[in-house]
Amino acid sequence: MGVLTDAAARGAAVSRAALVADLIALGVGKESGGALLVHCSMRNIGWIDGGPAALLAALREVTGPAATIVVPAQTPDNSLTSPVFRAATAGMTDGERARYVAAMPGFDPGATPSYGVGGFAEHVRTRPGALRSRHPQTSFAALGPAAAAIVGEHDLRSHLGERSPLGALYRAGAAVLLLGVGMDKCTALHLAEYRLPRPGEIMEYCCFVTENGQRRRVTFEALRLDDSDFGTAGNDLLEQPWASTGRVGGARSHLFPMVPAVDLATEWFSLNR
Repeated sequence: MGVLTDAAARGAAVSRAALVADLIALGVGKESGGALLVHCSMRNIGWIDGGPAALLAALREVTGPAATIVVPAQTPDNSLTSPVFRAATAGMTDGERARYVAAMPGFDPGATPSYGVGGFAEHVRTRPGALRSRHPQTSFAALGPAAAAIVGEHDLRSHLGERSPLGALYRAGAAVLLLGVGMDKCTALHLAEYRLPRPGEIMEYCCFVTENGQRRRVTFEALRLDDSDFGTAGNDLLEQPWASTGRVGGARSHLFPMVPAVDLATEWFSLNR
């Protein structure tokens, strides 16, 4: 189990050394696998001396140079069908909405900032050598020797399915690390949705991409994603002997292997949805 450091308990800065100790106590290490999918709330960890760079350095120290760190790099703000868009345009007149849409950015995998996934994910995305998948809505960024293999395929119709980095991570036997976030934020569980004997409904998505300096509207059909029961399903997963829960800084955190988690989630969704 991870230990809440004295510094975090006092509200003082959490050092890189303390992060290393907590990550090791949680079970993160070179034996965790060649790839580590990380979801992170920096705020819940506490004030880190050195910020996200120190957290990344701690992770790389613990996992070793052979590991690849993977983070979500999503961009729901360029979509006409996302909850982000609906919230932003609620109450607008037709004219106001048209002006808002005209100013929406097009997705450029090399330049577009991630949205809503936290400062650590954005830090990883912008590191030299980091690679990003090309999906205009649900991209991932990866840093490490397996980065190209993990993010190289991301089919437009496979938001978070087999032909996405999640499929590659599953096949690579990756581990999942949740730092200060719960199972309701665990994107890996979406892979289980695609594996159900009777998957959910298909919906039309619409977003913008930038190609050769020009913004272009893209419409495609894909599975309607549903994370409303991830918290409940995740509680069952975290009770398994292969899952570990502890503290990293001030954050309640979880570590587990992706393969049995996705397999068990597929069974859970089959029985409970």
